[in-house]
Amino acid sequence: MAGHMTPDEFRRYGKQVIDWIADYHESIASRPVMSRAEPGDVLAALPEHPPEKGEGFDGLLAALDRDIMPGVTHWQHPSFFGYFPSNSTGPSILGDLLSSGLGVQGMMWATSPAATELETRVADWTADLLDLPAKFRGNGAIQDSASSACLVALLSALHQAGGGAPGPDGIDRRRTLYISSQTHSSLEKAARVAGVGSANVRVVDVDPVTLAMDPAHLDALLTEDAAAGAVPAMVCATVGTTSTTAVDPVPAIGEVCRRHGVWLHVDAAYAGVAAVCPEFRWVNEGLAEYASSYSTNPHKWMLTNFDCTLLWMADRAPMLNALSILPEYLRNNATTSGDVIDYRDWQIPLGRRFRALKLWSVIRWYGAEGLREHIRTGSGLADELAALIAADPRYEVRPDHPFGLVCFRPLWDGLTTDEANAATMDALNRLNASGDLLLSHTKIGGHVLLRMAIGAPSTERRHILAAWDRIREETTA
Repeated sequence: MAGHMTPDEFRRYGKQVIDWIADYHESIASRPVMSRAEPGDVLAALPEHPPEKGEGFDGLLAALDRDIMPGVTHWQHPSFFGYFPSNSTGPSILGDLLSSGLGVQGMMWATSPAATELETRVADWTADLLDLPAKFRGNGAIQDSASSACLVALLSALHQAGGGAPGPDGIDRRRTLYISSQTHSSLEKAARVAGVGSANVRVVDVDPVTLAMDPAHLDALLTEDAAAGAVPAMVCATVGTTSTTAVDPVPAIGEVCRRHGVWLHVDAAYAGVAAVCPEFRWVNEGLAEYASSYSTNPHKWMLTNFDCTLLWMADRAPMLNALSILPEYLRNNATTSGDVIDYRDWQIPLGRRFRALKLWSVIRWYGAEGLREHIRTGSGLADELAALIAADPRYEVRPDHPFGLVCFRPLWDGLTTDEANAATMDALNRLNASGDLLLSHTKIGGHVLLRMAIGAPSTERRHILAAWDRIREETTA
C-alpha cells in the first residue's frame, strides 16, 4: 500500500516532473498544435475504475505520455494562434508550484497574512506597471477569470443601484445591464447568475465599421428603461473585444453613465495589459474619470499561468457590502479590528488559492522591461502579418488591429457570400487538422473571418511566415 509521499520521494519524483515539463516546452514545436483525438479516445485509454491499491508514481509519467498527451491541444505551441494567448512561463510555473507546496488557503488575512499582503502589493505593482488611476491603488484583487470579475462588478453595481436591498431582500424590480453585440458572453451569464435575467440584458448598437459601442444609443436605452420603471444597474464597456479587439469609447460612454448615475465596468481582459508599454496607454482613457471597476487578465498576455485576473474597484464599499458575510466560525481578532483585508469578501467563493505568488514571480523575473518586450513582440508580428495580408489582393484584412490579433478573409473570386463562408470554414478545418497551426474564426457583417492571435512566448517571425504560407496554400485555388 502506498502511504504519504515522503520528502525524499517528493524530491525524486519532483525532479522527474520538472524535467518532463522542461522537455515538453523544449520539444513543443515538434508536436501537432491541435489534438487529433476523437471524442471518447482519452476515456477509452483510461481504466474504468480507480485502483484499489495505491500505485506509486513510477508509472504515472509514462501513462501521461501514453494516455493523456494525445488529447492535449498545445496552447504554448509557437503556432497556436486560435485564441488569445494563455501564457505559461517558467517563473509562473514555479510560482504556482510554490503556491501548491505551501498549500495556503488565503480566504482571510488571519489564515495567512502573507497571502493577503502579497496580493495587495502585486495588485498595486500591476496598477503601477499599467499606469492605472490612483483610485485603484489598494483596491485590487486577483480573481480566477474575467467572468468572475464581471460578476463581482455586477453584484456590486446591483447593491449600489438598489440602495443595499438586492443582497438581503432580493431583486424587487426590473434591473438592467447594458452591453453590445461584441461584449463577452460572460456578461449575459453574470446577469443570469445575479438574478437580473437574460431578458434584461440590453444590447447597445455598435458602429458598423469599428464595432465599438454607440454612446448615443446607450443614452437612448437608459432613458427609455428608466422611463419604463427599470433600474439601470451597470454598463460594461470593452477594451479589446474577443471577436476583433474592438475598443469601446470609454470616455463618451462614461459621460453617459455619469448623467444617468450608472455603474461603469470596463472589461479589458485581453488588451489591458498592453498598457505596460507607454505607447499603448491610450487604452486607459476614461478610467480615471468614469470607471467604477476595471479588470484585465495577466493570464492572457502577461506571461502568467491561468488563472489570474485582476479586478480593481474605484470604491470597494459597494462590493464589500454586497458580498461580505461573517459567520461565527470565521470571526477573528484581525477581521473585527477592521485593520486588514479579507479577500473572501472580494469574490464569489470563500476559499482562495495563493495566486499572488505566480504574479509576483513573473513581475520579479521579467521586470517592466521584459514585459514590455513581450507585448511589443506580439503586436509587432501582428502588424507585419496584417501588412502581408493587405498586400495580397486575394484577401481582405480588417484595418483595426491595434494589439496582437489579425482578422482577415479570403475573397474567393466568383463565390456567393454563403459559398465563400463555407469555403473559408473548410479551409480553417483543414489547416487545424494538419497540426501545423491552429486558427479560429468569427463572423462580421455576414462574412466569416479567420482570427490569428499572436502572443505565445515562443512565437517568432518564422512561425508567422510559415503560417501565412500554409494559409495561402489552403485558401487559394
